[in-house]
Amino acid sequence: MAEFRQTVKDLITNIESVILDRPHVVRGALAAYLAGGHVLLEDVPGVAKTMLVRALAISTGCSFQRVQCTPDLLPTDVTGVSVFNQKTQEFEFRRGPIFTQILVADEINRATPRTQAALLEAMAEGQVSADGQTYRLEPPFAVFATQNPVEHEGTFPLPEAQLDRFMIRLSIGYPSLVAEMKLLEQTRLAHPIDTLKPVTDLQTVRRMQRSVREIFVHEKVRDYLLRIVHRSRDSTHLSLGASPRAAMMLFRAGQAFAAVQGRGYVIPDDIKMLAPPVLEHRFILNPESRLRRVTTQSVMRDILTEVAVPAGGSDWRPSN
Repeated sequence: MAEFRQTVKDLITNIESVILDRPHVVRGALAAYLAGGHVLLEDVPGVAKTMLVRALAISTGCSFQRVQCTPDLLPTDVTGVSVFNQKTQEFEFRRGPIFTQILVADEINRATPRTQAALLEAMAEGQVSADGQTYRLEPPFAVFATQNPVEHEGTFPLPEAQLDRFMIRLSIGYPSLVAEMKLLEQTRLAHPIDTLKPVTDLQTVRRMQRSVREIFVHEKVRDYLLRIVHRSRDSTHLSLGASPRAAMMLFRAGQAFAAVQGRGYVIPDDIKMLAPPVLEHRFILNPESRLRRVTTQSVMRDILTEVAVPAGGSDWRPSN
């Protein structure tokens, strides 16, 4: 873990030189990427959602593409299109921006459901199908989608099937007074993103993603995770709880977050902390609960209160 810890430390330091006063968001986004997951950044405009992803892409040495979602955006504008080559008298597939390691789908809820659906195969299987051909996406591939939770006019809410493919939903929020003062000083002459340099490379990131899968998860921690998931399915406030995919996402997110924290094993507090950002966006309230102004956040709090945290101390480490 020594090399892993040092690389993570360098990545966090590099990203935090651009994204100030948000260590939990930086670690959450980095953990999701190392776990091979996709991230939904939901926040108001102007809080550096896209800047966070750019900083992550530059720091890891991964390729980066950005798609501005609008109602007239077509699926082929994302995946690519076949063009007839007059010289060879054959159709050639011209790859779209989805053929990258990190794709930002900016304001994803402004794209039509048809265009949103163009991302589903890539997010679930890491490939794109077009004109009877299947094209593999080069790992590590991840979608970082942004959306504004306040403005709803002219938007198309993401369907449950698409929300379920996002490992984690993060919110950056407004910076503190001190952090914003430092931001004004940093950007007075130029933005720090312009001088940001990679601190690792693509091959190292791939090795780190493989290492994350080896992080130890104790049987009691797995049981705690599954009891949270199953409790959501039994909630009287929810018409749809967490899916089996959600359980796997929480498991992988726990492994990655433990690794980012410098541990080779997951503790129950990792699962408890990650459960809200991993599970809440998958919940669907029933009509009665919505009328009573129950929120998915309050349901998640109740679940975490009702499901007892297992006791274990240092027993969460591997037995050998």
